[in-house]
Amino acid sequence: MRFRFRPDTFIIILLTVVLLASLIPARGGFVAYLGYLTDFAVALLFFLHGARLSRDAVVAGLRHWRLHLVIIAVTFVVFPLIGLALAPLSPSLLTPTLYSGILFLCVLPSTVQSSIAFTSMARGNVPAAICAASASNILGMVLTPVLVGVLLHTQGGGVSGNAVIAILLQLLAPFVAGQLLQPLIGGFVRRHNRVLGLTDRSSILLVVYGAFSKAVVAGLWQTFDLTTLLVMALVDIVLLGGVILVTTYGSRLLGFSKEDEITIVFCGSKKSMVSGIPMANVIFPAQAVGAIVLPLMLYHQIQLMVCAAMAQRYAARRPPDAGTPAEGGNAAKKEAATSV
Repeated sequence: MRFRFRPDTFIIILLTVVLLASLIPARGGFVAYLGYLTDFAVALLFFLHGARLSRDAVVAGLRHWRLHLVIIAVTFVVFPLIGLALAPLSPSLLTPTLYSGILFLCVLPSTVQSSIAFTSMARGNVPAAICAASASNILGMVLTPVLVGVLLHTQGGGVSGNAVIAILLQLLAPFVAGQLLQPLIGGFVRRHNRVLGLTDRSSILLVVYGAFSKAVVAGLWQTFDLTTLLVMALVDIVLLGGVILVTTYGSRLLGFSKEDEITIVFCGSKKSMVSGIPMANVIFPAQAVGAIVLPLMLYHQIQLMVCAAMAQRYAARRPPDAGTPAEGGNAAKKEAATSV
């Protein structure tokens, strides 16, 4: 099967919003209304994620604790260590703000839908992928702000108490509320998956437009040139390649099956833009968010293209009727929360 590298449709829309914010940034009183609308959309997003997450899928997947422990270690330990190893690039090749964006990228949780979709495509352990990706996002709401505070403290930054409270109120509280109501509304939310997908994308577009508007007004595009952006993209490629090598050969050294290796590679190497952009909007100063999320936006598109190619290579190595993990593909579609 021939694979063509083509940009994700949502990334094209996202870049269009960045262009719109660059040409017509939000100004004046409209900024306040945009902020209220964005806060509501993000809270609704996390509420729906909590309502959608099936407890049965989590319980079933938790039985494979070694696999989940490896994925969590890669997501919240290996990634940050690689990010710290890239410190010599700042400020010579990357500005301090862009390097902070790299560190922020390194402490984000995994994606959900794309991790599961690629695992299913490659005939990996889909039920474990559902649990691992969901657990990563739940833990990320607590671990990401903490790790941002630890890592950026060494860079002269940190997370304020107000930011932690904002995360608890705007992200974690709606998620918990949704999970508590899951027995009542979970089935309805899962049956209307398109609503969740629309909420995902709408909230991200609102955050990106607001963040880049503030950044443009503050002089974002006067700060970065094309060379800097190309270097940043190269850093993202190196980061992704390093993690893929660690997850691939690490899972083999630890004696995991091929199906589990596939799950570890795809769940361990992903970073969530759905969780990342709203968190950046809460954690960082408004004028810095646009630059902070640039590495994440580039990484997201790179990870989609690379992992799509890898999934097809994995699938080609096994007979179509080998094993049963691929049968979880339908479950993956039902449990997946977001494509980004």
